Amino acid sequence: MTLNRRAFLKTLALGSMALALPGCRSTPEAPASPNILFIMADDMGYGDPGCYNVESKVPTPHIDQLAKEGMRFTDAHAPASVCVPSRYGLLTGRYPFRMSRDPAGSLIAPERMTLASLLHNHGYRTGMVGKWHLGFDGGTSDRDFSKPMRGGPVDRGFDYYFGIPASLDIPPYYYIRNDHCVDPPTDNIGEHHSEGVTPIQGAFWRGGHIAPGFSHKEVLPEFAEKASQFLQDHHQSTPSRPFFLYLALAAPHTPWLPTEKYRGLSGAGDYGDYTAEVDASIGRVLQTLDDLDLRDRTLVIFTSDNGPVWYDQDVVRWHHDSAGGLRGMKGDAWEAGHRMPFIARWPDRIKAGSTSDEVICFTDMLATFAAIVGADLPRDAGEDSYSILPVLREQPYNKPLREATVFYSSRRFYAIRKGPWKLIQGRGSGGFSVPHDVEPEPGEPAGQLYNLQEDPDESDNLYAEYPKMVDDLTNLLQRYKSTGRSV
Repeated sequence: MTLNRRAFLKTLALGSMALALPGCRSTPEAPASPNILFIMADDMGYGDPGCYNVESKVPTPHIDQLAKEGMRFTDAHAPASVCVPSRYGLLTGRYPFRMSRDPAGSLIAPERMTLASLLHNHGYRTGMVGKWHLGFDGGTSDRDFSKPMRGGPVDRGFDYYFGIPASLDIPPYYYIRNDHCVDPPTDNIGEHHSEGVTPIQGAFWRGGHIAPGFSHKEVLPEFAEKASQFLQDHHQSTPSRPFFLYLALAAPHTPWLPTEKYRGLSGAGDYGDYTAEVDASIGRVLQTLDDLDLRDRTLVIFTSDNGPVWYDQDVVRWHHDSAGGLRGMKGDAWEAGHRMPFIARWPDRIKAGSTSDEVICFTDMLATFAAIVGADLPRDAGEDSYSILPVLREQPYNKPLREATVFYSSRRFYAIRKGPWKLIQGRGSGGFSVPHDVEPEPGEPAGQLYNLQEDPDESDNLYAEYPKMVDDLTNLLQRYKSTGRSV
């Protein structure tokens, strides 16, 4: 008989399977579902954690310890190089170019399966702490804050939510608990910048409405506290249920505001100090797991949503390469925009100190979590999601796992990666790095093609030399767009 790819990967995840007639399967009972803690930093670069960059000027002992105790991926990717689409891809298992573009509403359709709704329907208590940035019905400002905020986390599968509506440099600034604003943003705050850096670095935020008493500097410690509190409350109230906690930190995204304890701790200025505080915040949550004796029953995943805001002059000034040798930065179609640190720890299931060079994407989490709980995804969910559970468990699987992977940049440059080949449909970075966009002269290549195995720096554009590869990747990308799925 023939199994589709998703079904095949599920058989590997659940162990040996006896196959009878088509449609009749007998499987051994799946092991008890683990707790899942998914931690996402905001704008942390591939080269910030020491386990990815031995020359990093940022102390990250807790992230490094996770890598020692779990599996470190060297070729993991966000589906976009900026915040909103990256988070959409993570929660839905779909490439973000498929999402609704209504800026005044929730970007996840009500009927769309998410990581949270999948796990909630399989007995998990689901919680989220941190930055949502995927919209609410009616927007996040100019609304009646006494009424419920619909279309947010608690309407997309989460039992509990505490966080902020968007980035810490985008007003209005206020906290949300479940589906209600904690304190309405009735005060105002002016725009703020720092000297000696670009306008979008340092202690930068836009002016606008703010809740009375809201402090940008207190948000990171508050999120660590609320995440730890969720774990404690769950352990006391429903210890027999597994939990899923999505901790979406709003740092080290601007404004870079390390608290006094962390000032001067790194060798990379306020950004490095703030990143060190992010690591310490992660360590606090992990310590809560240990204190509650939950380590062995919990799958912990750490990553970042996109690349850093770190220019060439920052590398020269601080002798710290936040991109870890990759080309570009946040927003770019180049590797530093979307190649992310990604670490998974699951005691006695994932080999400690292991690494994987498998190309994976945030969209793969939906199929992976489905495999963990022994669920089949319906046809209208996880259209771009491949289970990476065989990789985590070091079980046999078809390699490469993904046929190809798609990304896009802040200026909507599409890129597609298949094997070592990466096609970018445009010239320039497509994002924050200069040049942003280059209009080709007559006879010049219209895009960029790189062989990342031979040219990880993306410095040798082979677009004109391999027209068939350009055509093949262009056609594959178009097929993914037109058919509505890539799995």
